[in-house]
Amino acid sequence: MIIRFVFLALVISACTGSQKPVAEVKPVDTLFHEFYEFKKRINPIEATKAGFTAYNDQVANYISTPYKQELIQNYQRFLEEIARYDSTRLSESQWMSLQVMKWDCELKLEGLTNSLVTVASPMYDMPNFELMPLLQIQSLHLYFSQLAGGQSLQPFQTVEDYDRWLRRVDAFLPFLDTAMVKMREGLSKGLVLPKVLIERMIPQIEGFATAPVKDHLFFQPIAQMPAAIPEAERERLTGAYTDMVTNKVAPKYKQLQTFLRDTYLPAGRATDGLLALPNGPETFQYLIKYFTTTDMTAAEIHELGKQEVARIRGEMEAVRKQIGFNGDLKAFFDHVRSNRKLMPFRKPEEVIANFNKIRDRVEQKLPELFELKPKGGFEVRRTEAFREASASAEFLPGSKDGSRPGIFYVPIRDVRNYNTYADEALFLHEAVPGHYYQLTLQQENAELPEFLHPESISVFVEGWALYAESLGKELGLYEDPYQYLGMLSMEMHRAIRLVLETGIHAQGWTREQAIQYSLENEAESLEKITVEVERYMATPGAALCYKVGQLKIRELRTRAESALGEKFNIREFHSQVLNSGSLPLQLLEKKINAWIARVQRGAATSN
Repeated sequence: MIIRFVFLALVISACTGSQKPVAEVKPVDTLFHEFYEFKKRINPIEATKAGFTAYNDQVANYISTPYKQELIQNYQRFLEEIARYDSTRLSESQWMSLQVMKWDCELKLEGLTNSLVTVASPMYDMPNFELMPLLQIQSLHLYFSQLAGGQSLQPFQTVEDYDRWLRRVDAFLPFLDTAMVKMREGLSKGLVLPKVLIERMIPQIEGFATAPVKDHLFFQPIAQMPAAIPEAERERLTGAYTDMVTNKVAPKYKQLQTFLRDTYLPAGRATDGLLALPNGPETFQYLIKYFTTTDMTAAEIHELGKQEVARIRGEMEAVRKQIGFNGDLKAFFDHVRSNRKLMPFRKPEEVIANFNKIRDRVEQKLPELFELKPKGGFEVRRTEAFREASASAEFLPGSKDGSRPGIFYVPIRDVRNYNTYADEALFLHEAVPGHYYQLTLQQENAELPEFLHPESISVFVEGWALYAESLGKELGLYEDPYQYLGMLSMEMHRAIRLVLETGIHAQGWTREQAIQYSLENEAESLEKITVEVERYMATPGAALCYKVGQLKIRELRTRAESALGEKFNIREFHSQVLNSGSLPLQLLEKKINAWIARVQRGAATSN
């Protein structure tokens, strides 16, 4: 299928007569710095993630009207400034960064004018539904609580750290008030979440509303207080955190729980996708562009997904025959789901240890494929209990200065039934050479403007991680056919997403129809499939980026191998993909084409 890419920044002309003299244009690095300061100000939790402590006591009420107006004004201002530059007076790297900045501003501005969407959610800088701001996954009320436990990106080392968190809690609680106001407005307009998603949200906040102070997640930093903090401060902070839990956090979450249960749930809708909502189809098309950086239609993506499902099924059939299983593919999936030999663990620590063994094997072969290596480290941890039931495996980047390592979170809901068949592919995706590798290199790259250091364009970030899964055999993995099936299953999972997301949000598929399609085409358990389908319902468009990005990176590798023959160097190719940060796909393609041409001319391969 021919994919038509849209990247609005490419319409900037090389030089226009209306431009002011170059002397009146500020240095482009100054503009980049101003843009990053703006990004930190509007998304202070992301600033904390990047290690900027000055923002550790702030929360953006990103669904409030004043916040939205500020975004519109600033994106328009930055676009006006960007138009004053031309490519002849900037380096190739600067020009590329400027194009990424323009793409970001234009796309976010478009979202702010959509009747359903607002932008700059504190989670992952992704679109958020203004009148449906709370979800059962990737939602601020859950993310903020994750920070509260003292084991995530919010630091709790000094007295000031502890005081900053108290101020951050005070800044966060008005967001919950605004959320309930917006959700009531949504009720009056028929813009409400599917009932099943509301049902998932209510038990998630039970502990925040009712747990005793000493057991409350928001009190845990006190239980973990560093010994270096003086006794007088320990007493003061213990009292302050007790008051915070008792008189602020618990009552507010109780209010939210009551609202969800008694007011919002009864009005929950029976439909599952955006198609049923006012402006739903147009909103989904915007989200496709946001998450894939293409102008593919929902119908095109749906068809691409079905083609990929059919291709991967063929490879799975080959593995079934290799293993010697005599039933059909659906029976083979059931066999994999229920095979007790693939569920060897009795303690959660054993799951974590297995991932660390995979890490050791991968790192032995890594230099054969990569010449770049991150400096910052990472750890493998179990997902926190309060969000484990609805969580997928994920990677949280470390701090920019390396003081806090990245974290590869693994949900272990039932260790005795934890199936290992996809663990090798999962490690490649989330850790090495996937998210940990790519995102850490990105934020350590001194050649990039700072605004390009944080996690950014999903189609690149997730496309790279899915491509990383395909490198398993080259990295000494997938010797066990069940593990290779795991890789195929994870790729199938992403191909299925193309079908399900477009089915649910553009073709009227039901939740049950989507679950059944997954059960027929992948080896995941009903429990995991249900969590995933409900994720697609909650965050439309987000799951499309994996396969679209992977297919483009694989296409570019194949193109380079064919064009360069013996001159092709896989280590150099991977450096070209990784050394400019995350890019919209058309810019990535343009960059790789230029690299191919340089190698063909015998020129240096560096940027």
